[in-house]
Amino acid sequence: MQIPHDTRRALDVVVALVNTAAEPDQPDGLSDIGALRGFVQEYSISDVGDLGARDLAGVRTVRSKFAQVFAAPNARAASVLINELVATAGTTPQLTDHDGYDWHVHYFAPGASVGDHLAADGGMALAFIVVSGEEERLRRCEAPDCRRAFVDLSRNRSRRYCDSRTCGNRLHVAAYRARRKEADAGPSEQEEIVHGGEQQQDPDHR
Repeated sequence: MQIPHDTRRALDVVVALVNTAAEPDQPDGLSDIGALRGFVQEYSISDVGDLGARDLAGVRTVRSKFAQVFAAPNARAASVLINELVATAGTTPQLTDHDGYDWHVHYFAPGASVGDHLAADGGMALAFIVVSGEEERLRRCEAPDCRRAFVDLSRNRSRRYCDSRTCGNRLHVAAYRARRKEADAGPSEQEEIVHGGEQQQDPDHR
């Protein structure tokens, strides 16, 4: 699947934002303004001014909307959510080549809040996926103890885990150990039956 660089980058930010949400074994990754500032710096979100409580609340709202898109049962349901995101953000497409990047499109309006910035660029990246008929690529990890979001960019849409080196390998190892345990259980049980029989026969041989 061919995805433009700026769209791919926006999708990475969407996924990262969704995965900051609190889980049973994970605290909220956007617990305060400092955490939001760290997120903005880590993902090089451009044109962001001073951040405050209003920005934090706005980004959390956008995060919730993005998560709903990943949970949408079909393209139509996803499109309703995406349309709401980009409309609320006041999307204003602009060509730019800032910071050494080649020409690409920013969808957020000049002076937009960081929440609107993320909603506009992320919303349009998600719209690209839906328009391409690839909404099934917006997935959650299938590992029982992990629900991290990811975009499946494999050729045949076969990716099941957020990270094959962690969740994928962990499940493969668990399945292997389960098979070994099941295979080892047969001989052990037979041996127990034989020994049990010998113990029951001992009194007759005295």
